[in-house]
Amino acid sequence: MNKFKEIFKNPNFVKLFFANFTSQMGSTIGLTAFMFYLLERFSDQPVYASITELMYSLPTLFIFFLVGVFADRMDRQKIALYCDWIGAALSVLLLLAIMTESMPLIFSMLFLRSAVQKFFYPAESAIIQGILKKDDYTAAAGINQLVMSLFMLFGNGLGILAFWTVGVYGAIIVDTITFIISALLIRSCDITEEVRLPNGRHTLKDLKVGLVLNDFKVGMLYIVKHKLLRALLMGFFIFGVVNGGFTVMPVFILKYKLAPTSYEEMSIYIGIIFGIGVLLGSFLASLISQKMKLYQMVIIGVIVSGGFIILSSLTNDVVVYLVLTFLSALALPLINIGIGGWLPSIIDPKMMGRVQGWVSPLMMLSQSVTLGLIAFSFPAYLSVEMLYWLVGGCMVFTGILYMITLPKYSKNTSVQENVASVRQTGTV
Repeated sequence: MNKFKEIFKNPNFVKLFFANFTSQMGSTIGLTAFMFYLLERFSDQPVYASITELMYSLPTLFIFFLVGVFADRMDRQKIALYCDWIGAALSVLLLLAIMTESMPLIFSMLFLRSAVQKFFYPAESAIIQGILKKDDYTAAAGINQLVMSLFMLFGNGLGILAFWTVGVYGAIIVDTITFIISALLIRSCDITEEVRLPNGRHTLKDLKVGLVLNDFKVGMLYIVKHKLLRALLMGFFIFGVVNGGFTVMPVFILKYKLAPTSYEEMSIYIGIIFGIGVLLGSFLASLISQKMKLYQMVIIGVIVSGGFIILSSLTNDVVVYLVLTFLSALALPLINIGIGGWLPSIIDPKMMGRVQGWVSPLMMLSQSVTLGLIAFSFPAYLSVEMLYWLVGGCMVFTGILYMITLPKYSKNTSVQENVASVRQTGTV
């Protein structure tokens, strides 16, 4: 607990933390309220709700090679600041687009707003790496995991509540206000030039196609040549598999096996149980991280969570399934906090943006492949139990690989070794 108190004495971290919190809260409320607006206003066209979700994730495919380069070459504080200002402006335009009920215009605004926000996290993560001490990274990761679990538990509920009370227009206004608050908090941070511009000053004119592609290649080679970093990023790939599976697997097992007549109601309970598990797991993982090595946390989290996912497929009782779902969720923060606390300590600050820029594409790729596999194979080739064996088995297999590799790789985690790796791959 002393670590949490210590990092909250850092005024820049406090401002960035609340900036990230308000920005995420606004986006969650606005997107959820808009989803329910579409389902109510265009109830005979549910495809609009699916397209909305697509507009949130699709921009990653178009800009993933840019976000990391921008975070490493441009002023990181200004990137985060402009993301919020532009996000607020696009929210206002989205509000106007909703008034016109022009779906192409609405989806264009959603796409642009999501694309802009993809630049925020790599820049913010790189700033946090620079303003905290190495010993504080794990505590910061624990706090971020706690916030994520709170959004998982209450985010959609807040969005629904906003839709019921102030409607979609009011929810989008709340969204706009939170972006503005986040921008003001980021603007008030006093961050050194060394943290904001670790690779020197550059302008947009400097970021020519050749430079961007070369930086992207350097970032990829940096990851490939660094064995520990490569292994840890595989964890994010596994998260994508789990995310992809769990978007549909709980509903499938309820509808086709456990509760065919009440699967909609039970799916709500599963969401609550899963959120509570992740929330409690975040507290426990934050405490455990002070007494356990990070690679041990990651290994235990991956194997335990994967094991309970497999076991949850074997029961025919809903209550037992809920208990096993809770236990699998309880172990997930061990992975997230372990990896999140470890990455900043082994990545050269000059490369942080480019490494973070690979996280979302990796997760999206594995999530999309998993969903595609399920769409193609279920129920023609795979039963619902087999889906759980696939996802859980993938995690257990990864845990076994981690048991073999992480203890060995963890001996070489200094930034100086990372810098040497960069020099072998190209110019920073």
